[in-house]
Amino acid sequence: MEKKQFQAESKRLLEMMINSIYTQKEIFLRELISNASDAIDKIYYKALTDDTLVFDKENYFIKVTANKDARTLTIRDTGIGMNQEDLESHLGVIAKSGSLAFKKDNEAQEGHNIIGQFGVGFYSAFMVADTVTVISRALGNHQAYKWESTGAEGYTIEPWTKDEVGTEIILNIKENTEDESYDEYLEEYRLRSIIKKYSDFIRYPIKMDVSSRKLKEGTEDVYEDASEEQQLNSMVPIWRKNKSELTNEDYEKFYAEKHYGFDKPLKHIHVSADGAVVYQAILYVPESMPFDYYSKEYEKGLELYANGVLIMNKCGDLLPDYFSFVKGMVDSESLSLNISREMLQHDRQLKLIAKNIQSKIKSALLSMLKDEREQYETFYKAFGRQLKFGVYSDYGMNKDVLQDLLLFTSSKEKKLITLDEYVSNMPEDQKYIYYASGESNERIEKLPQTEMVSDKGYEILYFTDDIDEFAIKMIMKYKDKEFKSVSSGDLGIEQDENKDESESESAEQKELFEHMTTLLAGKVSKVKASKRLRSHPVCLSTDGEVTIEMEKILNAMPNNPNVKAEKVLEINVNHPVFTSLKNAYAADKEKANLYTALLYNQALLIEGLPLQDPVEFTNDICKIMV
Repeated sequence: MEKKQFQAESKRLLEMMINSIYTQKEIFLRELISNASDAIDKIYYKALTDDTLVFDKENYFIKVTANKDARTLTIRDTGIGMNQEDLESHLGVIAKSGSLAFKKDNEAQEGHNIIGQFGVGFYSAFMVADTVTVISRALGNHQAYKWESTGAEGYTIEPWTKDEVGTEIILNIKENTEDESYDEYLEEYRLRSIIKKYSDFIRYPIKMDVSSRKLKEGTEDVYEDASEEQQLNSMVPIWRKNKSELTNEDYEKFYAEKHYGFDKPLKHIHVSADGAVVYQAILYVPESMPFDYYSKEYEKGLELYANGVLIMNKCGDLLPDYFSFVKGMVDSESLSLNISREMLQHDRQLKLIAKNIQSKIKSALLSMLKDEREQYETFYKAFGRQLKFGVYSDYGMNKDVLQDLLLFTSSKEKKLITLDEYVSNMPEDQKYIYYASGESNERIEKLPQTEMVSDKGYEILYFTDDIDEFAIKMIMKYKDKEFKSVSSGDLGIEQDENKDESESESAEQKELFEHMTTLLAGKVSKVKASKRLRSHPVCLSTDGEVTIEMEKILNAMPNNPNVKAEKVLEINVNHPVFTSLKNAYAADKEKANLYTALLYNQALLIEGLPLQDPVEFTNDICKIMV
């Protein structure tokens, strides 16, 4: 029998495809099952236009059979089949897709979704097989044909016998090598796993004889091997069902089955879009953070399907980083895929889907914030930090998307509130949104810098995450209200009372404060009388954009940029300590210097900053005790 040669360019493509196009050998089974599904789709479509043809879905299926002894794997379908010309055209010319041609010829019709469009998927079989045999009988033909090839060397076609319409693809599985074990593609459990992973939602039954151990009839303790034909795929995916048919339990079951997480999702989002781009999606907001969420091992993304066939386990392009906690899947027939269907072309359809998904996630979170506050706060404790990173990253580009989702603890409410809730509660005379930063709410409450703002009756937002201030610096304003740290040099609060007295006192104390500034040169930019302190003797404030908390966070980083906030030492001139300081300066300069050092170190301790010389500080304490 004459062996026919592939066309020269087809031969080169076959060699490249076997070695390069597909990243995983197991993909071959997905491709062959997808082709089988296409063949059944074609006969279904023909039945829609041919009154003499009756399509009874019960008669259409795909059967997978492994024979370990013969080292063969057979994929059989009851689809439309191929005649000699089809075999010559579709399997003799690589990258000529019968499915694509069929789809183009019938673009005006509905009722079918052809999966294969590139005409190379069939040849992925050569990744695992030495020889590939195709026996096919076309609809309306009595004569069957056999196509056979051992790869790039060429192929043969000859008449054959086959009782039923359809196609059988028989793979002679390669022998194992030092690097590869091909036996796995003859193992029942492995085949079931691959089918479940990639082809679970093929619309026709995928069957296989499954072995088991059963009690022998007529005995109580004697077991025998048995084999029973089972359907391996679910066929109808949950996302193609009407939402009215589904319950929360259905969505939770799907979440568990897909191993999206060990927790229960707080919320699900079921999307069916039919517009510029057609897709379905089921998205989940998890309850708890994965253990590796902030590690380099964590991979964001959604499962991506094309017409029910899994294309990618993690499509990161569908989720922005700030929503990387979202789990779920997308199924679309509109996406442009590359030749192996393992990767996406970065096209308009993908961007449209990603943009729409971003909008759906934000809407769902806002809805949860409004109507399910307790659940939202549970979510926020797990992933609020990620939202803040989203605000900060890309120079604040996404702040408008995320700022309404942020929560901070309120000094008045003693609970989490939104920026909108803060602004809505502001008195008319309040100019700024005030915040205070620290390691915990308890420590912030004790900060001396909060006294003046609190006395005015103004609410303070507590920032306890290291990212908080950096994110707020990117937002800058919310509803025309600027953010202001309680440690800022200018709080923007008018003090009409005792104004003249304060100014006269400042003139009297100028010499003392200049002396203290000289003593603390390099540590603070100046020493001044405080307008914000009430009961505390001393505190640090800052001039400029970098606050003390920001300084601590930046300098804790591995590269230690040695950033310094411009610190100002503020003295409460109405505190008894100041009287002692003033008297010491007048009578005993050494004692005044000692008091200056103590007050500065006290201010450092209040801020949680390290003392430059703890031993000297303890010695100074001892000096005032004797």
